[in-house]
Amino acid sequence: MPSKQKEKLRIAMLGHKRIPSREGGVEIVVEQLATRMVSHGHTVTCYNRKGHHVSGADYDNAELKSFEGVRLKNVWTLDKKGLAAMTASFSASFKAAFGRYDVVHYHAEGPCAMLWLPKLFRKKCIATIHGLDHQRAKWGKFASWYIRFGEKCAAHFADEVIVLSQNVHNYFMEKYGRETVFIPNGVTPAKIIPADMITDLYSLKKDSYILFLGRLVPEKGIEYLIDAFGRINTDKKLVIAGGSSDTASYEKLLREKAANDERIIFTGFVQGQVLDELYSNAYIYVLPSDLEGMPLSLLEAMSYGNCCLTSDIDECASVTDDYGITFKKGDVDDLEKKLQQLCDDEKCVKSFKQNAAEFICGKYNWDEVTKKTLRLYGAPITNETHTAVEENENEGIAHK
Repeated sequence: MPSKQKEKLRIAMLGHKRIPSREGGVEIVVEQLATRMVSHGHTVTCYNRKGHHVSGADYDNAELKSFEGVRLKNVWTLDKKGLAAMTASFSASFKAAFGRYDVVHYHAEGPCAMLWLPKLFRKKCIATIHGLDHQRAKWGKFASWYIRFGEKCAAHFADEVIVLSQNVHNYFMEKYGRETVFIPNGVTPAKIIPADMITDLYSLKKDSYILFLGRLVPEKGIEYLIDAFGRINTDKKLVIAGGSSDTASYEKLLREKAANDERIIFTGFVQGQVLDELYSNAYIYVLPSDLEGMPLSLLEAMSYGNCCLTSDIDECASVTDDYGITFKKGDVDDLEKKLQQLCDDEKCVKSFKQNAAEFICGKYNWDEVTKKTLRLYGAPITNETHTAVEENENEGIAHK
């Protein structure tokens, strides 16, 4: 275990698919943390999973050795549904256990099933719980059991457990009697750009569409959105942007449900300029999730100054605070009502847009997230006198 006086740490991260990547929120978090930790002078190695990339087969064989100073190592992966994450975390944990690391940082519950292995070799092990993954509808019985096992390993063996919401903090306390540390995700201030590529590709213009952007998985509530949108009176389009994640059959179901509504557009996985343009020019952003950790797409949407409509789960409502609108989780009627109100009231939408970016970028900052995480590792941060304990008490969430 590293000394708290050690200035430069050797850090391993695993549990993500791969970086650089926007395949999911975990990948964004790992990339943001790892690159910033390198800028603080630490050595960071990220263990990338092999296998299919949601942005297309062209990316499947891309194996970078480094990215912005972060060392990348590709590990053996059995690219089968329910087994890819398991086999990759086993391979990465084995390498991390025998590698010269001070800290091994696990991301997500399932990969934590192997956390005990580097712990045996006296590594300091940190677990970030990005959400209660066993509750996700896409998993079968074995995968769900394995994720729960990973959750137990994190609760019992991790030196520190990081959570992203009060709900998950409460869950770990009630189920395991385990204190956790609240360190939220961050967001980068966005530059708004005009519609160009999205006009050529999808005939979309400024404020002409309602945007959902995220993985096409059942817990995102996209079915509610399609049903509610189908009932409202508007000439705006509904853009559903994102790729599937082990859920090709669910994407097919969504497309079939939307087949009779010409206003609904599926873009597939997006990144780069198309992604920026979709965020920049949306009329409103909608996230109707039943289950979240801390939705990075919501933080990003607000950073572009969007008016955001989300389900009223704590993980969304606590992010938007008074700067967004909520509907009752799973209630298609209430979602329809709120969508129609916003489509009919441009002044209301503009009022939310005016303050969203300043609020979200002021509250959630990746540099501060990185410093809090490094302090948790035991790395000294210059000109920082307050502790992780004090910060978590200020947030109302206790520290171990």
